[in-house]
Amino acid sequence: MLIGTGGILLYAGFLLNPASRGDWLPYVMVIGAESVLIFQALLSMWTILSGSQDPRDFGFHRAKAGLFRTRDIERLSDASQRPMYLDGARATVDVFITTYGESIDAIRKTVTAAAAIRGEHITWILDDGKSDEVRTLAEELGARYVRRLSSGGAKAGNVNHALSLAGGDYFAIFDADFVPRPEFLEETVPFFSDEHVAFVQTPQKYGNLHNVISRGAGYMQSVFYRFIQPGRNRFNAAFCVGTNVIFRRAAIDEVGGMYTDSKSEDVWTSLMLHEAGWRTIYIPTVLAVGDAPDTVEAYTKQQLRWATGGFEILLTHNPLSRKRRLSLDQRLQYLVTASFYLTGICPLLLLLVPPMEIYFDLRPMNLSTTVLTWALYYGGFYVMQIVLAFYTMGSFRWETLMLATASFPIYVAALWNVIAGKEQRWSATGDKSKASSPFNFMIPQVLFFVFLLLTSVVAIARDLDNGVLTLATGWNVTNTIILGSFVFAASREARIGRRVNRELGRSRRSAGRRVAPSGTGTAALANSSTSFTTTTAIIPAAPHSAGPAREEVSA
Repeated sequence: MLIGTGGILLYAGFLLNPASRGDWLPYVMVIGAESVLIFQALLSMWTILSGSQDPRDFGFHRAKAGLFRTRDIERLSDASQRPMYLDGARATVDVFITTYGESIDAIRKTVTAAAAIRGEHITWILDDGKSDEVRTLAEELGARYVRRLSSGGAKAGNVNHALSLAGGDYFAIFDADFVPRPEFLEETVPFFSDEHVAFVQTPQKYGNLHNVISRGAGYMQSVFYRFIQPGRNRFNAAFCVGTNVIFRRAAIDEVGGMYTDSKSEDVWTSLMLHEAGWRTIYIPTVLAVGDAPDTVEAYTKQQLRWATGGFEILLTHNPLSRKRRLSLDQRLQYLVTASFYLTGICPLLLLLVPPMEIYFDLRPMNLSTTVLTWALYYGGFYVMQIVLAFYTMGSFRWETLMLATASFPIYVAALWNVIAGKEQRWSATGDKSKASSPFNFMIPQVLFFVFLLLTSVVAIARDLDNGVLTLATGWNVTNTIILGSFVFAASREARIGRRVNRELGRSRRSAGRRVAPSGTGTAALANSSTSFTTTTAIIPAAPHSAGPAREEVSA
């Protein structure tokens, strides 16, 4: 870590040295991009080095030891029915599973696992997808089912609506594709023996790293969950990531519920809680396993949502403002969070630097700076980041580099959304009901790839003519290969999608030939489905759950 920090500082000194400066335009572009990257790298190093403290103190261990009573363990063979106690008082918990178009199989796995969590709790399905199939599943598995009249406030509004119906002291949230482990409550509830703790967040761990997109998206977050978030505990700045988290109901009530004015309700709610003086906890213990986005569409929508939330904080709720009731450490951590997605725009500037030299002979560095000198300083920064990834994570994934380079249009769009005040439509990461071609979501990347490919051809022809291989050519060819791998991955995804669609089409045609020709069944089903979407319904929980079985309907 210290060697990596030294490499960052040496590279920064090299860039800022007036003797290294080349032509102004590419030099300013490089300085602008690298300044953001260096700032983020230094603050990340500092946060990681601060993360040695274990949040499990004596109070946690004492509370965990008394969480279950011996007579209940002996009396109740089903661990999910055993009451939990904190400081002698019974702790009541609601477990919310938010759904919005995810597959029924994924929801089934999550609900089944949630119902089996050790410790008495009520399992709720909060269905913003308005699916009769999900309602039937809830009834089958003994979970309570809630459907809203509208989808206002997106996921945050969904949770707030459920809070108006639930009465637990604490509530956990799981996305529909994150399967909790049985010990989730045992490892998190004891933290609430400290009356100042608002929520306990656990990592996102992915079990579907089966293609280039999912591996890249998954490994991009590994360092954050393993090293950054634990470091934030020291500054009381760990924030919620929307799933695999448990809240104190009183804390959320104090700040007016989950934050609904942003699609990144998780980090905004965390900010509101910190400003209100609450404490937050992050533990790096994997207590739920879910799915990373595995398509270009899912990845694009996820990153757009997250980046928009970060830029909203940066531009509309500046953490450094005197108005914010935050400590200095919290201000710095939220500044890093809010500005992080600027690092995603930096590749755009760096991609344009080699073509400026190839076409216009404009260089960011002085001609007297040798390729070897530049490579040594550059390697001290970037190569050390790769070495650090190997050392801390055990590997370095090229998929992560590919996505980090190819995602700049997403972050530019997110920044523009915030500047222009453009409302972003909510879309769940796991929603596959409206899958479409990946190329619908990556037109800028395709255009850039074509531009860089043509530029590489021009550069290679020029270098062959001059008999000298230039740094700009090597840099541009590398960028072309990286973007090309993204386009290739999308092409493969599109081929698989077309094949699946053909198979689905054949299955539907085959099923259609077996259906009676009158069509009245379809019409009746459509009318039934339409009328049901105007209700808010609660399907009763399993018999051991608190509260009477009931169904409520409101017009």
